[in-house]
This record gives sequence, structure tokens and C-alpha cells, in this order.
Amino acid sequence: MAEEKPSKKTEKKYVLAIDQGTTSTRAILFDHSGTIVSTGQLEHRQIFPHAGWVEHDAIEIWENTRKVIGEALSTAETNHHQIAAVGITNQRETTIVWDRRTGIPIYNAIVWQDTRSQDIADRLAREGGDDRFRFIVGERLSTYASITKLMWILENVPGAREKAQAGELLFGNPDTWVIWNLTGGSNGGIHVTDVTNASRTMLMDLRTLSWRADICDIAGIPMSMLPEIKSSAEVYGYGRQSGLLPGVPIAGDLGDQQAATFGQACFEPGMAKNTYGTGCFMLMNTGEEPQFSNNGLITTVCYQIGRRKPVYALEGSIAVTGSLIQWLRDNLQIITSSAEVEALAASVTDNGGVYFVPAFSGLFAPYWRGDARGAIVGMTRYNTKAHIARAALEATAFQTREVLDAMEADAGMKLGELRVDGGMTANHLLMQFQSDILDTAVVLPKVAETTALGAAYAAGIAVGFWRGEEDVVAGWQEASRWTPTMEAADREHYLNQWKKAVRRTFDWAD
Repeated sequence: MAEEKPSKKTEKKYVLAIDQGTTSTRAILFDHSGTIVSTGQLEHRQIFPHAGWVEHDAIEIWENTRKVIGEALSTAETNHHQIAAVGITNQRETTIVWDRRTGIPIYNAIVWQDTRSQDIADRLAREGGDDRFRFIVGERLSTYASITKLMWILENVPGAREKAQAGELLFGNPDTWVIWNLTGGSNGGIHVTDVTNASRTMLMDLRTLSWRADICDIAGIPMSMLPEIKSSAEVYGYGRQSGLLPGVPIAGDLGDQQAATFGQACFEPGMAKNTYGTGCFMLMNTGEEPQFSNNGLITTVCYQIGRRKPVYALEGSIAVTGSLIQWLRDNLQIITSSAEVEALAASVTDNGGVYFVPAFSGLFAPYWRGDARGAIVGMTRYNTKAHIARAALEATAFQTREVLDAMEADAGMKLGELRVDGGMTANHLLMQFQSDILDTAVVLPKVAETTALGAAYAAGIAVGFWRGEEDVVAGWQEASRWTPTMEAADREHYLNQWKKAVRRTFDWAD
């Protein structure tokens, strides 16, 4: 049956963004001014089968996606006829493998934080070291990228290898999974990804923007599993007739951190943003040529609009920031909601000598130490839960400082300001401390949901709802700014103590 394409007679008022994140799935409706009209959101289960293992139920994620789309449309009292396009943004690296005929995953989604594949990363590194593929794919071997997660599924799920070799299995990150289901699933679903997500698998050549057959062969991954690589802004397909979005173009796709960079209008080389979510992710635009780091950063595709040249970025990825506050709430139970952490931390004047290094999944940039584990150091009987709360918040700022130092060293320039977004930006104590530790202005835009907004802009540009990047720049407006107030000597003391604490976490896991 032919796909229903949207009627040209109905006025298109909105673009819908689907933000499939690590802890929840959201659908956000934006109007032409980039203003949020309505939102739907549902959390999904975090599954921890063993220490270091993190999984999601991909079926639950798809069911939640359907529900939040319905909620956003219902709240806005609108329907698919007024939606110009849909943009997708997603947790990157998270690995899903499913049966192309039934649409059923053969295993839970293995989340980007998961460290079970360290042995596989070590095995790949035996020939050529951790940098074996770095100057092709942009990052060193670790458990972070999709490649080792996909290898683990093929090597450990009964029957997976045979089915994959027979062409019966499909692989994708959550963007691919959502687009495939939106466009028909096992009944003709489109199996695609974009250059930003593909650049986080360690299977795509950053220069050619195509899958590397030689790396797939080394990893034992049949290329028939891989989605077709597209740009970040083009029409991939249309919503299936039986869904909530029949005939609506699915036209934007960016990994969450690249989407936030796009939504923050970081279109000039040297501009940077940091997103404060489950983890922290800082990206700096480096222009139309990939720049390879000497300081532990990832080289990634930032975005590509249609047939235009791709734009690249350097990225510093931090595994645990917002999830550390959830850990205080759920595991230690020293707060009952994440919002309480600011008041508790502000009840003391400083960290009381306590430093909290949240290496729950090892350390990402700039260290890349899979053997590190979390540590709280410097405690005395003077300390209270307020000092632990403050140290947990400060850990986010310290980790961000180390990433910025690496980024400035690679780029050979001093950052003028850091644009920020994500849930933790609501914490003013953290934002001021962040500015103090960076010795740089920290700037929050009026629309803080820049991840979803970036995906919406990409989709809207693809269908002509917006003209291009100039509309994104015109729509970006400053809401808040924090500037440094800390004395230089105090800053250096904090940083020296933090680095000492980080070293204590090394060589812990065998």
C-alpha cells in the first residue's frame, strides 16, 4: 500500500521532536518561533543485571515513544495534519539488535554507559593498541562506542551470529529503532541512521561518511545489519498509516549532543556547548575538516545538512553527572528528589575537604580509564551529607574543567564563553561554581531544551519550514549568564585537590 503523504492544503504550524534519552523519552512540539507548545514525557526502566551492566527494554522505549507523541498532540489540541516534519534525537552508542521479520529485539538495548565489553575492547587493542582505528573513526577503543556492544551481542546471545550472517538481524542506535518503527517496522520500516550517530559506532569512516568493511570484518559484524547512513536533515520516510503520524515526513536525525550543539547555534569554528544530563558532553565546532585530538577527546561529526559538507567537532564525554544526583536520591537516599540537592549543598559554605569522583563506569574524557571506580575522599568526622551533596555537584564542574582544558589545548584557543543546556542548568549553585572553576562565562539560552530544539530545526530545515542555520541563530536568545567570582588561588587549590582525588580511583578494577 502506498504511503500517505501530507496534504498541501493544511497549514503546517509545528515541528515535532522526539528526544529518546537515557532515562526518558520525550515528544516536544515547537512552533515556528522555536517556542515549546506542548510536551509529553515518560521514564523507562534502568536495568542493571550485573555490576557495570546497564540495559534498557527497547520495546518499552518504543511503546513510550507512541504514548508521548499522543500526549504532546493531545495537550496542544492538534493532530498530524498540522505537523510539518518530525526530528529524532537520541542517546548515542546505545545498541539495539532486532529481528527484521518480527521486529522483536533479540536482547535488551545495551546502554552507552555499559562496561561489560572491556575484554572485547582489550582484544581489539592487542593489534595496534587503543588507537588502532582512531584516525579513521575518531576515537580510541573503549566500551563506549557501539562496536564492542554489538560484538558482545553477536558473541553471547544464542543464535545471534547465525541469524546475523543469514541477514535476519538489524542493528541500530535508538534513532534507527524509532525511525524504523515510525515508518512501518516489520512492514516496510526504513532502516537508516545519520552521520552523527554513525560516527559514534566506530564503524564509520569520518572522511567518507561510509561504513568501513575492513573494521566490520575484524569485528565480525555482517554489514547487512547496518542501517543506511543519511545526512542529519533530509526526508528519510513518512509516518506509517496506522500510527499517530500518518504521512508526516521523518526528516531530522542527530545524536543528542550534536542536536544540542545545533540547537545552541554553535555554527562557527571555536564555538562550544556543554549539556548537563545523565552525563556531560561538551562539543566544540571545528569546521569542515576532522581534527584529531592529542588530549583524550573524541573527533565526531557535528552535523550535515542535506548534500552539504559535514561539519565536525571535538567532544569531551563525561559518563556520570546528573546520574550521580539520582544516585544520591535512589541509592544513598540523602535527598528525596533531585531538586533538593541544591538547597542541601548550599547549606554549607564549601565542600569541607570532600571530593567525589563518580567513576561508576570508569572514567571517560580525558582519561579513558576503564579500571577506575568511584571514590569519595578527604572525609573527616566533621563532614555531613551536605558536604557529600556539594562534592557531588562540584564533581560535574571539575570534570567539565578537565574536558575544557583538553579542548582548548587541541584547538589552540581560549573559549570566550560556554553555552550550556540540560536539566542541571536549573541548579544555580552548580552554574556559578562551574563559571568559577572554568574562569569563563557560562551562558544559558531562553529555550533550555536545545537537544529537542536542534532535532526540530534539522527536520524543519529539511522540509522548508525554516530557511536554514540563519533562522536558528536568529532564534537563539540568552536567558542567564554566570561570570567568575573565585580568586585564582582558590581555584588552583580546588583543581589540585580534585586531580589528587582522581588519581586515587585508578587501577581499582582488575
